[in-house]
Formats: sequence, C-alpha cells, structure tokens
Amino acid sequence: MAQSLSLNLVHVIFSTKDREPTIADEVLTELHGFIAGVVRTFGCECFRVGGVADHVHVAMRLAVTKDAATVVSEMKSASSLWMKQHHGGFAWQRGYGLFSVGPADLDALVRYIDGQAEHHRKRSFEEEFRALLTKYHVAFDERYVWG
Repeated sequence: MAQSLSLNLVHVIFSTKDREPTIADEVLTELHGFIAGVVRTFGCECFRVGGVADHVHVAMRLAVTKDAATVVSEMKSASSLWMKQHHGGFAWQRGYGLFSVGPADLDALVRYIDGQAEHHRKRSFEEEFRALLTKYHVAFDERYVWG
C-alpha cells in the first residue's frame, strides 16, 4: 500500500494536580484554545476542548504519524508552561485517560464536552472518571487512579 490511512478518534481527559480547581473561569476558554492549538501543531484534528476548573476533555483525531502518548504529553507540558507563564503556579496531575471513540459517537462526545459545566453541577470529576472507565471497559485499581 502506497499510502498510510487511519481514523483514530480519541477522548482524552486529564486533571489538575490533586484535582484542585485551579483553572479560573476567566481562563478556561483561553486555555482550551491553547490546548487545541498544541493538538493541531502535531497535525492532529481537534474537534473540541472543554472542561471545568479541575480537568480538561479533548475530542481529537490522531494524525497517522503520531502516537497518543507523545501528543498528550506535549498537550500537558505545553499548557502547564503556558498557565505558569500567564496565570502563576500550575500543574497537571500525572497520568490521563484516553479512550477510543467511534465515528458515530463523535457528535455525542462533542456535546458531552460542551455540557461539562452543567454536568459537574451534579457529578464530581472522580465520579465522572470512574463512570468513563467503566463505560469503556478499562480495568483499574482505585488505589492508583488518583495518586
């Protein structure tokens, strides 16, 4: 085959250090835009970045030449540096969640990310993340998820 083709749609989630609500409301939109820009510098398509004060969700398509770990690592390190430079001390928690998404589910994922503020009036990040791990059939040990 002369050409490499792929459709790797993923839902990425990562939280602030200790899940503290350190992302101010007035910074959210700018931070989300910055993260989307980082994703695009890797040749990936970014459909949506959203979240609330203690975590971020990203709906994206991985470029055929990029691996998820590298893109997520760069998203986190570049945005952490940007936050420190523009808004003072900041850090992301180690680790992340990354889940495969089918093309038919992309619109629902984008709506889900858009509804984060409303969603988290009823459910904590911890509850949400546990539910996503269960939904995507990811085995986990509670002792190591939040460390």
